[in-house]
Amino acid sequence: MLPLQANWLVIMRNVIVTGGSRGLGLGIVRRLTAEGYRAFAVARQMNDQLASTMEQAEQARPGSLHFIPFDLGNIQDIPDLVKKLRKGFGPIYGLVNNAALGLDGALAIMHNSQIERLIRVNTLSPIVLTKYVVRHMMADGGGRVVNVSSIIGFTGYSGLSVYGATKASMIGFTRSLAREVGRLGVNVNAIAPGFMETDMTQGLEGERREQVARRSALRRFPDVEDVADAVEFLLGAKAKSITGTVLTVDAGATA
Repeated sequence: MLPLQANWLVIMRNVIVTGGSRGLGLGIVRRLTAEGYRAFAVARQMNDQLASTMEQAEQARPGSLHFIPFDLGNIQDIPDLVKKLRKGFGPIYGLVNNAALGLDGALAIMHNSQIERLIRVNTLSPIVLTKYVVRHMMADGGGRVVNVSSIIGFTGYSGLSVYGATKASMIGFTRSLAREVGRLGVNVNAIAPGFMETDMTQGLEGERREQVARRSALRRFPDVEDVADAVEFLLGAKAKSITGTVLTVDAGATA
């Protein structure tokens, strides 16, 4: 008979979370490990927050969190990344495409290299990563993909036209891919967060921050935990009949 710890490791479902070292990605990783998943935090570098989270996860559920150093701008290396994860840890149940660049600036003066970088990391990279992960999901009998978009993808925001374009593209990608792979047991959905309680919004000036918050029906920003809960819901059994949809978590900013 296997020890209890070994039994726990066998039943953990593998979920890849890109941009999992900070902000929303780290919040998603924490939520998933707490709910019994094995999470792979994909990011370019380790940081103190992720290191602390890994230490806590290892004490609570050994083997439930792994850091995968990888630059998602290196599109050509994505197939090998997925192959190694699948070979080393078994079937990939979930993929959360969270990593994204948030460069702002008026389109007329934005350098072409910045435009290309945004599109490469925010659109091309998650599409290619999903391609190789979904191949395994279809062969393994199913899985879940959650793409992190943004309300800016359908409301717009001055100075974020390129970023908004990349987030809108993820919504179209979600809806079409859901139809392609649904018959093979793969659910594909998107989350559209509004402005959240993160370092980015903390950087807004007091009055500007209050103005943004007052636009929402709840007169506040959603927390990172609110969005992480929504991601965990879409990965779970209660969302088995939900696919091709966009779940907005913005405290009513678009109500």
